[in-house]
Amino acid sequence: MALNRTFAVSKVHSCEKAIEEAKKLGLTGNNYYHKLMGYLYSGNDINNAICHYKRTLELAKSQTEQQSLKKEIKRLKNNDNG
Repeated sequence: MALNRTFAVSKVHSCEKAIEEAKKLGLTGNNYYHKLMGYLYSGNDINNAICHYKRTLELAKSQTEQQSLKKEIKRLKNNDNG
């Protein structure tokens, strides 16, 4: 529920405000937290986004989710280089 609220904050206010709110949650062992942080950082701090997506990858149990995360990491790396 708190992560959904944080996502809504990103849409209503800004990703920067949502990042501040997310950090207060203390959910660093939660893969959905890292996935949200990856999304929030992807627009302005690609290295930090990749770091969070890699952490999500470590915590993800589903092969489908892992494949999706690998594609997103690759996309971000390609965008960072181009």
